[in-house]
Amino acid sequence: MSAIAYVLINTEIGAEKEVLEQLKKIPEIEEAYIVYGVYDIIAKINADNIESLKNIIRWKIRTIDKVRSTLTMLTVTS
Repeated sequence: MSAIAYVLINTEIGAEKEVLEQLKKIPEIEEAYIVYGVYDIIAKINADNIESLKNIIRWKIRTIDKVRSTLTMLTVTS
């Protein structure tokens, strides 16, 4: 069962484009956009399972230079 999540990302000031380019290199990220508001970037992740999703966020997104914080929203099916 795949796991889909949206991740809201805060970057250091002025680093949005740089972080976005790094995110686009991660194969599991289907979409990523710079946004205005409380967060700087939103990314859609499609992983094989929850454990893979956690690892992508922990080891591929949060380790990108100039990422300050993330907020993850898991999708739910009815």
